[in-house]
Amino acid sequence: MEDAYARSIAEVLDFFGVDPMKGLSDSQVTLHSKIHGKNVLPEETRTPFWKLVLKQFDDLLVKILIAAAAVSLVLALINGETGLTAFLEPFVILLILAANAAVGVITETNAERSLEELRAYQADIATVLRNGCFSILPATELVPGDIVEVSVGCKVPADMRMIEMLSNQLRADQAILTGESCSVEKELEVTIATNAVYQDKTNILFSGTVVVAGRARAVVVGVGANTAMGSIRDSMLHTDDEVTPLKKKLDEFGTFLAKVITGICILVWIVNIGHFHDPSHGGFLRGAIHYFKIAVALAVAAIPEGLPAVVTTCLALGTKRMARLNAIVRSLPSVETLGCTTVICSDKTGTLTTNMMSVSKICVVHSVHHGPTIAEYSVSGTSYAPEGIIFGSSGMQIQFPAQLPSLLHVAMCSAICNESILQYNPDKGSYEKIGESTEVALRVLAEKVGLPGFDSMPSALHMLSKHERASYCNHYWESQFKKVSVLEFSHDRKMMSVLCSQKQKEIMFSKGAPGSIVSRCSNILCNDDGSTVPFSAAVRDELESRFRSFAGKETLRCLALAFKQMPIGQQTLSFEDEKDLTFIGLVGMLDPPREEVRNAMLSCMTAGIRVIVVTGDNKSTAESLCNKIGAFDHLEDFAGHSYTASEFEELPALQRTLALQRMTLFTRVEPSHKRMLVEALQHQNEVVAMTGDGVNDAPALKKADIGIAMGSGTAVAKSASDMVLADDNFASIVAAVAEGRAIYNNTKQFIRYMISSNIGEVVCIFVAAVIGIPDTLAPVQLLWVNLVTDGLPAIAIGFNKQDSDVMKAKPRKVNEAVVSGWLFFRYLVIGAYVGLATVAGFVWWFVHSDSGPKLPFKELMNFDSCSTRETNYPCSIFDDRHPSTVSMTVLVVVEMFNALNNLSENQSLLVIPPWSNLWLVASIVLTMLLHILILYVHPLSTLFSVMPLSWIEWKVVLYLSFPVIIIDEVLKFFARNSKGFRFGLRFRRPDLLPKRELRDK
Repeated sequence: MEDAYARSIAEVLDFFGVDPMKGLSDSQVTLHSKIHGKNVLPEETRTPFWKLVLKQFDDLLVKILIAAAAVSLVLALINGETGLTAFLEPFVILLILAANAAVGVITETNAERSLEELRAYQADIATVLRNGCFSILPATELVPGDIVEVSVGCKVPADMRMIEMLSNQLRADQAILTGESCSVEKELEVTIATNAVYQDKTNILFSGTVVVAGRARAVVVGVGANTAMGSIRDSMLHTDDEVTPLKKKLDEFGTFLAKVITGICILVWIVNIGHFHDPSHGGFLRGAIHYFKIAVALAVAAIPEGLPAVVTTCLALGTKRMARLNAIVRSLPSVETLGCTTVICSDKTGTLTTNMMSVSKICVVHSVHHGPTIAEYSVSGTSYAPEGIIFGSSGMQIQFPAQLPSLLHVAMCSAICNESILQYNPDKGSYEKIGESTEVALRVLAEKVGLPGFDSMPSALHMLSKHERASYCNHYWESQFKKVSVLEFSHDRKMMSVLCSQKQKEIMFSKGAPGSIVSRCSNILCNDDGSTVPFSAAVRDELESRFRSFAGKETLRCLALAFKQMPIGQQTLSFEDEKDLTFIGLVGMLDPPREEVRNAMLSCMTAGIRVIVVTGDNKSTAESLCNKIGAFDHLEDFAGHSYTASEFEELPALQRTLALQRMTLFTRVEPSHKRMLVEALQHQNEVVAMTGDGVNDAPALKKADIGIAMGSGTAVAKSASDMVLADDNFASIVAAVAEGRAIYNNTKQFIRYMISSNIGEVVCIFVAAVIGIPDTLAPVQLLWVNLVTDGLPAIAIGFNKQDSDVMKAKPRKVNEAVVSGWLFFRYLVIGAYVGLATVAGFVWWFVHSDSGPKLPFKELMNFDSCSTRETNYPCSIFDDRHPSTVSMTVLVVVEMFNALNNLSENQSLLVIPPWSNLWLVASIVLTMLLHILILYVHPLSTLFSVMPLSWIEWKVVLYLSFPVIIIDEVLKFFARNSKGFRFGLRFRRPDLLPKRELRDK
């Protein structure tokens, strides 16, 4: 029943055919169970394992590699190759792909745990009326129409319509659903609001929320998926994971690379059509197959096989650094997403605030002897910890608050007129509440005031254990004043009273809404001498002025406290007793902002990141908080920057678009509104981070580009998020954003490194094929270079230090290419040199080396016709492994020098020397040791078709390799000093890399 909140109690009961005095019969339960099902959140249909595996191979580069592996195997078999050499290359390629697929499958299978954890917020049992008898049943057996009784501490088992109040009031804490900082009073009356949101449905108890005060009966109107909690689950199911900016760029790059590879392979094949007839191939078809194999080798060379593994490793290293900043990353790609975040949608309650109601102001009457003098005190402390200082109106600390009569009575009344419990949880290392937040705030205030008669107060209290300290002063007052009778809070009176007995004296303490208490007071307690004087009109006016200031300008939740001496021996209270009270004081409380949030807000603004505060609270309370944390510091007024959900929905489409661009505060929201906000911002090309801690935040956390959950938040929120803040500190987000930006910069550096290396390999094979010399590198040698010699330095580049001004730059555009036009030109130049140096090493051995045949270059170009003509050298010389060993070693060493070039995009090695990143130095040393290992250890040298090199050959390798540093230093110099030198590359940038959009939106 979706509109139960708008129906009368009789209509709802008639709809389900239930008698409120007897409940459902067994036959009705069976019927309703068949219609509506069990009261559980149904499990999501899981993706079959085989589909998850296939999904990991749905990538263009991966498909090209698979095709290359298959073609390589077929060609090897056609050529009659047997043994290890025939299967090595395809086996290594498939092994790499299998490892990447395994990582992907593991990530996918862990992703949907949040849906299961939603069940943790369903109640286990319920007190149900059936067949005229109450019984305790598993909550899963509830059906619509069941009559359920709830009381303090109960977790609501289903969505229910209130039908009978068994106490003066009933209040529920529904922060996990709506984000409201205070508990909500429930009532029986029909809700008449149009377009009612959860906060308006005051006659509905929502599944998973907790009753914090009172007792009542209600009829079940929704179970399982048809509850508010079920709708959150549906939102999460229908939310597709967003592709991260880096993933988009890598996918674009993959598509671009695939086109380039295809073009080059076809070109190499066409260029060599004239060589298909060469006798050395044994026929046209075999010649065609030979050059097709070269084209496949070129494809393998062009694809950076290790790129996915290196990206993953670099992001994983980043997550370790972020963990030290209290930011625990659950989704690796989200590390990089942080770097281009443009908007943070922050939940207010528990994220920007502590979600711990605290008394911040106390107002008492100091004296009336020379006209009314009001004393105002400020109270420090923003949590339930009984730690805080009371300051006078001048800002001076009050050393012994309990020695002041009014403050002493404030502490007494706060401790006695109270039904809540404050306790210390050693497992969590924090103080926790049971009951109403406002009442716990009063308990904490009583602890901060301390006890009278002890000069060592309050320092003596610090010597107690935390368990004893939690309610030491409250227990003292409870032992002094024995409770005799209680008048519970009621909606009409808006106050509660407690009758106590102390040493043959009876005294009544009262607390409630200021208007209700003040109107019942006839006397005032003076703070200067403890005297009681009549309540004059002047004092009343002054107190009302302070109350308006507290409730209006400062948006504090205010309570007034009073007491009354009662006749000796009185054992009961009546409403008639609540008059002629003595006014003690006024307390103002709030859900305080976290102390470090203001600076974090300023850092976000400096970094070009907009913060939108999103909350279920009312507008005035949220605007006051935004003022305190600096969210409105840059604004002259709130108009056009602060909206309620209903105000926003009523705006025309164009105005709504403009409002999104200016919005700073979004109030009175439901979970669906949060998700709608994220989607709308994403449509404006914003990269959205959403913070939150409640179940209500989960759909938006999952929809956002990066969801950030609080460490103290619900398990559902954490599992739906990409990142968890262990310390709940909004400021940690700023540190995480800086780390995310640094990681992206490093990611770009190693991607560029791998691109230039692979360009070198392509140039090497292409040049060899075009000029007609033997293959310079075997396919297995290319794989070794791509995986080992490229991979280790690339990972080490991820340890490059963070730039000092990383948080002073505006967020980069999502459509910014990983490698821009000018950089691509630079790496084409570097890549071309790498390839030509590799070919030069190969040619040098044949033409100039003392250990080589010293052939004329023309003979080398005509090697394929050697068997058909007479020569003064054996044709077997072209099968010698020495020349490919030289060329492979040149390729490895030149790439090590090129790795040093990538310590910085534009800074010289003279400014940022190699030892600034010792990990990179270590990776180069390790790579060279591995390369020496395969050269000089026999089984490995045979496997990789290499030979040991002489010292002369090593010197030639170094001569050919070192110039890559000089070339890049020249290019860096022009990049730093001559922007105009880029000779029009800006205009041609879209043609060099994947298409990119305009820089600015």
